[in-house]
Amino acid sequence: MRALVYDAFAGPVEVRDVPAPTAPDGGVLIRVGASGLCRSDWHAWAHGDDMVTLPHVPGHEFVGVVEAVGAGVARWHVGERVTAPFVCGCGQCEWCLGGNAQVCPNQTQPGFTQWGSHAELVVIHAADANLVSVPDALDDDAAASLGCRFATAFRAVHARAHVRADEWVAVYGAGGVGLSAIMIARALGARVVAIDRNADALDLARSLGAEHTALASSGVAEEVASLTSGGAHVSVDAVGTAETSTSAIRSLRRRGRHVQVGLLAATEVPRLPLDRVIGWELDVLGSHGMAARDYDEMLALVAGGALRPQDLVAGSVGLDEAARLLPRTDSAPPTGIRVVHPME
Repeated sequence: MRALVYDAFAGPVEVRDVPAPTAPDGGVLIRVGASGLCRSDWHAWAHGDDMVTLPHVPGHEFVGVVEAVGAGVARWHVGERVTAPFVCGCGQCEWCLGGNAQVCPNQTQPGFTQWGSHAELVVIHAADANLVSVPDALDDDAAASLGCRFATAFRAVHARAHVRADEWVAVYGAGGVGLSAIMIARALGARVVAIDRNADALDLARSLGAEHTALASSGVAEEVASLTSGGAHVSVDAVGTAETSTSAIRSLRRRGRHVQVGLLAATEVPRLPLDRVIGWELDVLGSHGMAARDYDEMLALVAGGALRPQDLVAGSVGLDEAARLLPRTDSAPPTGIRVVHPME
């Protein structure tokens, strides 16, 4: 099959023919229709990742059609259109059985623990626990984000922060996760302040319902506090730097909730304002994707039109163009979600 491959961290990214995988016992082989170009893929390429073995094929959010089914799979058949969370649980441990596959200690992650979806074919293990059926009304480009950015934002805003109507939500980063968080917070009736270093990204955030926007700066936390009459009820760091995580926490009002979604590089050591966390009784929460069993509520909102992941799609590219774009993901202006069509 054709796939995007790199042989060294921060090294050249190229398209080449590699051996096609087969469906493992308990798993399936999926022919990829669309695969999102995500900052997490760039993060692993640029900084390295203990889960990644070189050479490596990135890509972890996708939609496709089941091509082959391994022994022991009961729920899925060839020809079904599916996606999967980027964190795939084993389906058997106490965390998976308790509904928290996103923290499974035996998890697999396409694009990290194994070759990913920037390829014509991708494998998903423990298919009965991890696959999610994709509605026919949602096209491939929009559905690709359901595996990571849109689902991650949904769980962060809804299940972790428990955002309520009329609360203020400060979203740091107007890339794929941040824009998804803005859309979801607005659908829940919240009021949003979007923060980013790029004016075009803030224009897009405003079009998706952000009531206020602010350019990232050293004083942005104080600006957010002023805009929200004392601070946001919830902050979301969808970037993942020492500066954004600290600023997001400082944007909160007393008894506020911070959700950390963006991954920080190993060299990034944030100086969190723990004196304020204690004195103001702030909650600091991590959020790591969303288990397959929790997709129904999100998909119901998509089906009803309250959530429109299709509005986040900025365009599609083939594998050759993706090889040029992946190393530039961190510096390219964020203007929505771009997806890869491996078959083109």
